[in-house]
Amino acid sequence: LPVVRGIRSPVRQVLQNLIGNSLKYHKKEVPPRIFIQAEEIPGFWKFSITDNGIGIDPLFHEKIFTIFQRLHNRSEYEGTGIGLAITKKIVEMMGGKIWVTSAEQLGSTFCFTIPK
Repeated sequence: LPVVRGIRSPVRQVLQNLIGNSLKYHKKEVPPRIFIQAEEIPGFWKFSITDNGIGIDPLFHEKIFTIFQRLHNRSEYEGTGIGLAITKKIVEMMGGKIWVTSAEQLGSTFCFTIPK
């Protein structure tokens, strides 16, 4: 992974939130697998966190980045519904973007960019 210049704490929180969600939303019968990748694109580093978890219906790809928006009830998965909203805010404050590609039962890939 590249060396990123910036404030350590926000970058750490983004990675912790995304990796933590990959661990939290894994399939019960399948051990979680997480692949972290970075690539250089013009003016940015693009990071990808890919998992083999429960996935997200494409209808909800934008909704998950809104504060207090949960796709599951608390009895299924713990949480407040603020992690991805905070993650999006941090990435955007650094001048980057965040998005997800996913399908139910097929895992998810969260990507975000950080300016060089």
